[in-house]
Amino acid sequence: MNGSEFTLRSLLDHTAKDVFDWHMRPGALERLIPPWENVKIEERTGTPTDGGRIRFKLSRGPTDLTWELRHTGYEEGKRFSDEQTEGPFTRWVHTHRFESLGGKGCTVEDYVNWELPMGMAGKLLGNSTVEHELERLFTFRHHRITNELARIDRYGGPKSLRIGVTGSSGLIGRALCHTLTTGSHEVVRIVRERGPIGSDVFWDPTEEKIDVDGLEGLDAVVHLAGESLLGFRWTDDKKKRITESRVRGTEFLARTLAALRHPPRVLVSASAVGFYGDRGTEILTERSKAGKGFLADLCQAWEAASGPASRMGIRVVNLRTGLVLTPLGGALGTMLLPFKAGVGGRLGSGRQYMSWIDHDDLLTLIHHVIRTDSISGAVNATSPYAVPNSTFTDTLGRVLHRPTLLPIPRLAVGALLGEMGRETLLSSTRAQPGVALETGFEFRYPGLEESLVYQLGREVSFPG
Repeated sequence: MNGSEFTLRSLLDHTAKDVFDWHMRPGALERLIPPWENVKIEERTGTPTDGGRIRFKLSRGPTDLTWELRHTGYEEGKRFSDEQTEGPFTRWVHTHRFESLGGKGCTVEDYVNWELPMGMAGKLLGNSTVEHELERLFTFRHHRITNELARIDRYGGPKSLRIGVTGSSGLIGRALCHTLTTGSHEVVRIVRERGPIGSDVFWDPTEEKIDVDGLEGLDAVVHLAGESLLGFRWTDDKKKRITESRVRGTEFLARTLAALRHPPRVLVSASAVGFYGDRGTEILTERSKAGKGFLADLCQAWEAASGPASRMGIRVVNLRTGLVLTPLGGALGTMLLPFKAGVGGRLGSGRQYMSWIDHDDLLTLIHHVIRTDSISGAVNATSPYAVPNSTFTDTLGRVLHRPTLLPIPRLAVGALLGEMGRETLLSSTRAQPGVALETGFEFRYPGLEESLVYQLGREVSFPG
């Protein structure tokens, strides 16, 4: 075959069948899209088994591209290809190969044959860029496949679960649903728009309406829905919306689950490390007292709102989540543009501690608390290594190869963002994941730099 070629091959400690089957499950493609890429799946028909097609929208700066691929060359358990039918390349064929090594091991190979437009000029001008991006892309994908299979090995359990998820379109919920479906679990999305009968479960927490029958027989519910805590400023109206969505919504859901004929065994309900308030260098565990301020008061009421479920015997876990690291959105997504432009810098003194967690580690921790019957109550969803803001700033700049020389004074943060800025950006929270560590949870990315390197695609080789 003519054109340019790229190959990445990795050894995995799983059977070729297990790895191949994972690729065929709903959510696998979404898990393989790098978080730093602005890619949206616009349309999908069929599957690799029947020559289906996938249509993507890719955004690069101000430019939007359409890319359509069709599945070809399907061989059960061994291979399938994705061939461009419309897009930026003159030719693009990506072949996935899976080869058993006997026993449990296998090799996974991604082979790409491509040709850029403009003939030799396109090759000279663009091939090195394409090769660099392919190395970055497939290195990430092989890491993520390894992580996903390790999660299934540990938390797959003896049988698949039926799990309800609120906030399923959000930053955490969307990815969580994909990790559940690729783990062969059934996901019931609890959503605010009515869909086809028999699919999602409708609810309107403001009006206290919910399709109760759709909740019967769930094994677990993960409650992530609520008004975003971030924004330009916390106006009185914004604070009211935050409180009503998170406190009233949680209380309504917990009360509904408690009244079911067949309630779930566990409710995992979101909270935040804002529970602890501004605590300086104090090391905070789940046994530490609550702090002061709007966020601390909110989190106390938010967690208490799950009481109806726990009083009826449902195991309730309140995840006190820190800053979730992913370029897909949230705080890191907001930071990337100024930092890439070289105008990032510490906030205020830079001495305030930031409690954070890698996005993939948070997803795995949710699986951990669902499967670990001994866990109930508060769980700090944070890395073991909280860092001062100045350290976070320097590390992000180093990973991006950008200077971080423009600090933002404390007064400027307060003047621009008010109470929201003071409580979310300048407060110091040094949380420790005591419950997670005590119950055997293993962080895949406990260090800040290794998490940023992974999430931003800065690795250049795949171990093994």
